[in-house]
Amino acid sequence: MNSFGQKLHFSTFGESHGTAIGCLLDGVPAGLSIDETYIQSELDRRKPGKSEFETARKEADKVEILSGVFEGLSTGTPIAMIIYNTNQKSKDYSNIKDVFRPGHADFTYFHKYGLRDYRGGGRSSARETAARVAAGAIAKLMLAELEIDVMSGISEVAGIQSESFDYAQAKSSLIYALDKEKEQAQKEAILTAKNNHDSVGGVARVLLTGVPAGLGEPLYYKLDAVLADAMMGINAVKAVEIGDGVLSAKVLGSQNNDAIRADGFVTNHAGGTLGGISNGDDIVMNVYFKPTPSIFQAQHTITNENDEVDFSLKGRHDPCVAIRGTVVCEAMAALVIADMLLLNMGAKIDGVKNYYKA
Repeated sequence: MNSFGQKLHFSTFGESHGTAIGCLLDGVPAGLSIDETYIQSELDRRKPGKSEFETARKEADKVEILSGVFEGLSTGTPIAMIIYNTNQKSKDYSNIKDVFRPGHADFTYFHKYGLRDYRGGGRSSARETAARVAAGAIAKLMLAELEIDVMSGISEVAGIQSESFDYAQAKSSLIYALDKEKEQAQKEAILTAKNNHDSVGGVARVLLTGVPAGLGEPLYYKLDAVLADAMMGINAVKAVEIGDGVLSAKVLGSQNNDAIRADGFVTNHAGGTLGGISNGDDIVMNVYFKPTPSIFQAQHTITNENDEVDFSLKGRHDPCVAIRGTVVCEAMAALVIADMLLLNMGAKIDGVKNYYKA
């Protein structure tokens, strides 16, 4: 199913070159102030065509709320949102009608369904993530009511790693760079790849602050497991680290454990989770994006009939998909935390009694 979440449940629809994309978000509590200007601003952060570091495809990504909101407040019923596609160039894909693009989902979609929408990848296109950002914006509005914040930025491009993580700086950067000292080198790496008709990968760093202890539903809906699931479900993501991630496998237990004092944890190697439950500390994730598979160099592949061919791609594509991907990471993280908050409300009898006997 093309859906995600349990108590806060959303589904998306649409294709890259179809009429529209959109989502249905169910489980939003009634009475939440729905700031449409804020939702649009989140989509503007993700929308294409804002700079030379992104695809040249320009979409307004204007969101329209169809249901679930009345006089600026959520009604408690499903919230439907739609974003119309206005700048498709399907003819750019006519030469791959019967050809599988290396690195794309063309091959696997064809073998699963027996057919595929070759126009920009159809349902497998990252265009669908605009709907996730719209849903995530509403989740962020929920989290803001509890003073929970979700931030992100690019910590690495083409192997050029940040040495500092300034989330305010990332908001003003064209590539959402966290380290101003590394930003220019990262930009140059992107443009060099672009000029060579190639692409580069990158790493998005996601930070959640103000998350209360106790979120997560062991054993099979653990917070860290669901966060990893949400990140891995984003197009082009190949790995996720929570806290120290792979570094944890290289150190001693005495180095990896986070000592606890009366005022909280001394360190945060765990990244804000223990036993699949939030521990009240900041949640930190690194999300690794592969290089955009859409490159403009001649490549070897096969056709639907298994004939070997060489082909050259046309179209408009991101030279580094991680840049806009970091906004999607934020949205998915917000949706997970909002879902976990709603699930956690019934974890203790006191919580149930406080609601019904208050």
